[in-house]
Order: sequence, then structure tokens, then C-alpha cells
Amino acid sequence: MPLLVVRLRDLERIAWREGRPAARAVERRSLRSFIESATRTLRASDLLAHDDESEDFLAALISPTRQSGSVATPTDCRATLARLASAMEGAGGVRVETGWTLLDGIGGGVRLRHAIESALERGARERERYDFFSTIGHELRTPLTSIRGYLETLLEEDLDPDTTRRFLEVARTEAIRMGRLVDGMFDISMLDLRATSAHDESCQLGSSISSAIDAVAPFASARKTDLALLACGAFVVAIGSDRLTQILINIIENAIKHGRERGRVYVSVATLDTRYIEIRVDDDGPGVAAHERETIFSLAKRGSNATAHGSGIGLAVVRLMLERIGGEADVGESLLGGAQFRVRLPLMPATTSAKESTSR
Repeated sequence: MPLLVVRLRDLERIAWREGRPAARAVERRSLRSFIESATRTLRASDLLAHDDESEDFLAALISPTRQSGSVATPTDCRATLARLASAMEGAGGVRVETGWTLLDGIGGGVRLRHAIESALERGARERERYDFFSTIGHELRTPLTSIRGYLETLLEEDLDPDTTRRFLEVARTEAIRMGRLVDGMFDISMLDLRATSAHDESCQLGSSISSAIDAVAPFASARKTDLALLACGAFVVAIGSDRLTQILINIIENAIKHGRERGRVYVSVATLDTRYIEIRVDDDGPGVAAHERETIFSLAKRGSNATAHGSGIGLAVVRLMLERIGGEADVGESLLGGAQFRVRLPLMPATTSAKESTSR
């Protein structure tokens, strides 16, 4: 069942600054607004709850008249939360946080608290995604305006061949940039639609790594980068081949792009335990500053050491895809002197006893 969460983060601040009665007054107004808005939005048999000892307001969509999964789509949950949050912000005058998750049942104690925290984290990512699409809209206008300007000039003026060619090359470059932005938007928008079947997929790890390396080989050759796979055993991982190949293309291409020209990018595999395998991509570039190693996985965020062009989409797509299958991605320091990107994937049960992988 979908569990919707609205949280008033400012209650504690109001209580500290203005006193507990002031915070309680805001809480009462917000609760009244929450109930009124939820009554209009949800069904009569849906469960509403509020914890007097916290800032959490819950709406569990458990109506027996609902078909299983019929209200669990991201669009439905986001739209409902947006209405609840808007009403509560208007009534209480404070900013709210929202999130949603799916539960097998409503339990108490630690399990419910964990579900609430997970929902709020997911809500934060959804808001980040909205912000991203707003930003990307502005990003798309820039190359579009440039392309239109150059093409109109070519149509309206009689230019010499060299100038004509230069204008066309600029227009082509801007068109390529638009293509990358659109591809990134499509990747992100499709993640939720693909999520339903993500846990049923698997693939051979070595085959996907080889496909990714083959795909980026021309780019590595153009930068004269030494690209090599150091070690990989025969493992079956719990992710589809297309998904994994796309993840690895993003990671390896990123390493080539931001590494040194005529540098080195090495891919290796190591077993972590009986459940997870780790793919490591090392480069000898400038690396990623310690305080930016988390933010570079956010949408439209890039590291301060990045010198090559990019839109800040690829790594965000990597993390979003991995989250769907219980995997992880992070970055640290490489023994080559640059960055080491690590992708952790769950192994399929049949391969958990494999011993063939070696680490660098």
C-alpha cells in the first residue's frame, strides 16, 4: 500500500524560539488542514494518522475498494502530496516536507519509523527531480536560441563559405548538446516506469562490462586513453543487461572525459561478501574533492575539478537506476591518483558462492 508522509520540520524551531504553545497552535492548524484536504482528496476508508510526539502526518491509502497498485504510481502520489502540502503550508505558514513509499502493511515502532524516513528521503529526491527539470528547461533554451539564430542568419544573408561552414558547425555542436540534455531527461523520466520489472532481471556481469567498454572505446581512442579491464569473474548480477551497460557507459565515459588526455582508466571487479559484487573504475585525473563526493550524484551538479563539458545528468541517472535494484554508487580516491568510482550490485542467489573474482 502507498504511505504518504507530510512533515513539518519547523515545529521544533518554533517551539524553541516562540515556545511550545506557539508550536502546538501551528500543529493544530496544520492537522486541521491536513484532515480537511485529505478528506477531499482521499477516500473515506483511507487511513489518516498524526503522531503527537513528532512532526509526521501520515496518509495510508488502504481502502479495500482500491485495486492493488492503482494509486501507487509516482504521479498519483506526488499529486496527492502536492495538494496536502499546499493546504498545510497555507494554514500553518510553515514549509513542509513530503514523501511516499510502499508498505506491505502498517506496523508500529522501528519499522514504521524507517518507512517514514525512507519516504521523506524519496520525497526529497522527487523535489530535486522537479528542480532539475525546471533547470533543464532553461538549459534547453540556450542551444535552441543559438541554433535558431545561426540558421536564420544563414537563410537571410549571403555569407562566404568559411563563415557558412563555421555557423553550421556551431549549430551542429549545439544540436548535439541538446540531444544529450534530452537523452538525460528521457532516462530520468523512464526510471519509475521501468521500476516494476527491475527486480526480476539478471545478466552476466562480464558481458555487460565488455559491452560498455566496446561502446566507449572510440572516445577513449580519441583521447588516447589506455582503457583496460583488469579482472572479472563469472558472476550473474540482479540487474538487466541494458540497465547495467548504460550505468557502466556513464561511469567509464565520465572517467575518460575527466581523466588526463593520454591517461589511464582501469576497470576491475571485487567481491564484497556473499551478496554483493563491486565494479571499480579508476582514472588518473584530478579526482573529486572530498566535500563533493556526494553532491556530484545529484541532478545538474558537477564537481569543481570538472573541466570537460557536461550537464550533470549521467551520475544522477546511475544512482537512480541502482537504487531501483538495491545497489549503490559512490566515489573515492584512486591509487592512480584520480577518482575511483564504485558500483555495488546484488548477486543473484545462484552465484553467491562464486570465488572467481579477484580485486585490484
